[in-house]
Amino acid sequence: MLIDVDDSQLVLIDYQDRLLPAMFEGQACVDNAMRLAQAAQLLCVPVWGTEQNPSKLGSLPAAMKAMCTQTLAKVQFSACEQGLIELLRPAASAKPPQGNARSLPKHLQKPASPAAGRSTVLLAGIEAHVCLLQTALDLLEDEFEVWVVTDACSSRTERNRDAAFDRLAGAGIELVTTEMVLFEWLQTAEHPLFKDVQALIK
Repeated sequence: MLIDVDDSQLVLIDYQDRLLPAMFEGQACVDNAMRLAQAAQLLCVPVWGTEQNPSKLGSLPAAMKAMCTQTLAKVQFSACEQGLIELLRPAASAKPPQGNARSLPKHLQKPASPAAGRSTVLLAGIEAHVCLLQTALDLLEDEFEVWVVTDACSSRTERNRDAAFDRLAGAGIELVTTEMVLFEWLQTAEHPLFKDVQALIK
């Protein structure tokens, strides 16, 4: 089973200023997260961010935050407990405007949510054994197809990070790398954006 770009959403979890310096191989992790976000933008994949207790732990890096459609502040470790599922699977409008799409003026036509109908969620973030793990397991429970991008994840210790990967794999979550994601999103060297995406990893 390959990752379908048209069914994908990317969630970047808690890459915050005050957390990053303590992470094992933290800079490499952030670099890969940025590659994912840049490729997602090129390929029209929705990107969401989360921030754990931002008043105490700071924000996502400005360049990363700018690539997110929305950033969710939270205090629960699982982002699903504080609104992530509603972002990833928006409810249909309770009362759509009357008339058909062609008869409505443009300012009354509601654009489709970037997340509408997308059930594949790629997760990357910190800490792998806390917020990322709990979010991933909750998403799986809510019947999303969950993929964790391992080289864009970290914890304070390598042992905790690897224990998270073991548990995620045991739960049936797919573990992938940044390059796996990018090339599966592209599918072919003939993709019109192949060179742009390839440039992110050269």
